[in-house]
Amino acid sequence: VQLQASGGGTVQAGGSLRLSCTASGRTFGRYATGWFRQAPEKEREFVAAITWSGDTTYYVDSVKGRFTISRDNAKNTAYLQMNSLNSEDTAVYYCAQRGLPWRWDNPPSQSNYAYWGQGTQVTVSS
Repeated sequence: VQLQASGGGTVQAGGSLRLSCTASGRTFGRYATGWFRQAPEKEREFVAAITWSGDTTYYVDSVKGRFTISRDNAKNTAYLQMNSLNSEDTAVYYCAQRGLPWRWDNPPSQSNYAYWGQGTQVTVSS
């Protein structure tokens, strides 16, 4: 299983970015997918997750109303639309998938995500 995250970059505060996560190696549409991030000198934290069908999502409080997670199973891709970015959103963003199909936890736990992409850097300048 391989996950490829892309779409990071440098944006001014208040701006937007859309991250993409393309998966290969198994049937994408069977697995919950999540986005996590790690800021400098901080632990990796959960950002958002979506069920295999896309009918349920979950967000960390700090991004609610600003970020939207979605997926297109026909394209084996998940997305993270990030709006109203601020300096606290600066981090390396990782996408990940659950190891087992048809599983969902609320709130999502990092330990249940078995496959991880390489990360994409998001830098928000003020």
